[in-house]
Amino acid sequence: MSKESKILEQIAKQNGVTVEEVRKEIEVAIAAGQNNPDPEVQKEWSKMKFKNDTPTPEEFIKYMAKRVRNGK
Repeated sequence: MSKESKILEQIAKQNGVTVEEVRKEIEVAIAAGQNNPDPEVQKEWSKMKFKNDTPTPEEFIKYMAKRVRNGK
């Protein structure tokens, strides 16, 4: 199991919901971010490179964790 999957499980457990519910909420948040018309928000999204246009929750967690570790 990947670190990202373990994080999803931990979030689900802490909030008394299923992993699928956590995944869905993250997917909704990703979509909201990608569809935000604010130019600064779009500038940040344009810097992110994922396998597909829309990242999976696991890909997004991995990307953001790396970004936090690197102080960006």
